[in-house]
Amino acid sequence: MTVTLLGGMGLMLFAAPLASLLLRVPWAEAASQLWSRQARDALQVSLLCSVCATALCLILGLPVAWILTRTQLPGRSILRAITTLPVVLPPVVGGVALLLAFGREGVFGSFLDDAFGIRLAFSTYGVILAETFVAMPFLVLTVCGALQSADRHLEEAARTLGASPWTVFRRITLPQIRPSLLSGAVLCWARALGEFGATITFAGNLPGTTQTLPLAVYVALEQSPEAAVVLSLLLVAVSLSILIGLRKQWAGGL
Repeated sequence: MTVTLLGGMGLMLFAAPLASLLLRVPWAEAASQLWSRQARDALQVSLLCSVCATALCLILGLPVAWILTRTQLPGRSILRAITTLPVVLPPVVGGVALLLAFGREGVFGSFLDDAFGIRLAFSTYGVILAETFVAMPFLVLTVCGALQSADRHLEEAARTLGASPWTVFRRITLPQIRPSLLSGAVLCWARALGEFGATITFAGNLPGTTQTLPLAVYVALEQSPEAAVVLSLLLVAVSLSILIGLRKQWAGGL
């Protein structure tokens, strides 16, 4: 009885805020709120930056996962900790770190500005970089688990038959880890879509340029609470759809 009561209270902790959000949605104005200029611009920036961030996570994260699982590089445990740090790091701290590294006066940002005229901070590219920073660990962790559980005997057999490393990866390894790779990519996209702290700290909150949906919700909460509720519901719907779609990967199909 006690366990059931405590479990019910725990479920209410999750259900009550979502139910309250649904009850406060101005359904009659929902379409107009979603079609407002601010919402459309924020949605466009969010989709563009989250897709680009996901692509970067795939391009950079897959080699990182390979290094962490299939090489004997010294200090792999330290590298793994550094790679997964953004998962537990407060996003605003990540934004400060990005600003110190890639801002106009940053360690690398000043070089990029002087040598190539590239300014990442407070730009759309800064949003992409911030989202990549916080989202990539989800891909790396997912792919690392898949690589560790992949059948190494098939890879060794292919090498014995004279297959090149690239052929082994493309024909043997990649098909085995493809479901986890796709799941990791979707999780990356969802994390990038919902990123707030690192984005506002490193890229700012410029409408039409760096203002993503979470930032638009933050602004609308002060100016138009109804719009904030509608945009929040949109983000909840997207996140819930992703979790339900990936339930077999992270919860054994429950």
